[in-house]
Amino acid sequence: MTIRVLIADDQEMVRAGFRAIIDAQPDMEVVADAADGVAAVAAARKLRPDVCLFDIRMPRLDGLEATRTLLAGANGTGPRIVVVTTFDTDEYVYGALRSGATGFLLKDSGPTLLVEAVRAAASGESLVSPSVTVRLLERLTEPVAAGPGAKDILTERELDVVELVARGKTNAEIAETLFVSVSTVKTHLEAIRAKLQRRNRVEIAAWAWEHGVVG
Repeated sequence: MTIRVLIADDQEMVRAGFRAIIDAQPDMEVVADAADGVAAVAAARKLRPDVCLFDIRMPRLDGLEATRTLLAGANGTGPRIVVVTTFDTDEYVYGALRSGATGFLLKDSGPTLLVEAVRAAASGESLVSPSVTVRLLERLTEPVAAGPGAKDILTERELDVVELVARGKTNAEIAETLFVSVSTVKTHLEAIRAKLQRRNRVEIAAWAWEHGVVG
């Protein structure tokens, strides 16, 4: 099945570059691109793409508000949104991920990671640039007040998975590290999401940093 992608970025060269990368994949196609958030939301509602690539800083409606607008009341039926931006100037991307964005990439992550992020989002998974995960969470999370310990909530193996998620590992890398199958990792992640009441792996990683699972 072809993954239908919408690109939103106020820079024409960025849109053209992303389009060239995505359209070159045999299982992807760009159905539209937009130069601002209002046009992006309108196109997404009309064309119902599988994955949206959103910049944060856009005219009329920024990527944060566009994400919230599309996902509000969607109950899981909205598009998967991957934020592609520049970390050093867009620290509030963390808020976008809290709002339900599926992935987070730096614009200089390269074509391979961009394609992987689109495929991960389309399959219901999440990909965050490994080089960004630790730095992002270290800067934007603070320890929470004393409460139930991590070991009171999760099993030892689930804690192993959470720590690797917080360090930016993909499902395949976690499986290789723990000597289990990718499907087993996915099963653990579903259990972890339910126990922690978190929507995606970014929120799981934030929980890990806040509760001292990694340091």
